[in-house]
Amino acid sequence: MKKIIVAVALIGTLASCTPEERGTTIGAGTGAIIGGAVSNSWGGAAIGAVAGGAVGYLIGHSSRQGYCIYRDRNGRRYEARCR
Repeated sequence: MKKIIVAVALIGTLASCTPEERGTTIGAGTGAIIGGAVSNSWGGAAIGAVAGGAVGYLIGHSSRQGYCIYRDRNGRRYEARCR
């Protein structure tokens, strides 16, 4: 039950963020997990969090305002104004 409450709280928190903040948060969390697992140390987790946060910010910042990503019938992705 505690895990469900934590998950709902995290989802609710991320839902109110901008794309840059959301990308930074997800990138930092993922980087910390991967960095900690690979190096088996807190230092590796910290480095992974910093690197993941930077990359996550750049990915979140690259999405243009008012544009959405769609898929056509063949599965190709394209960017166009949101409907």
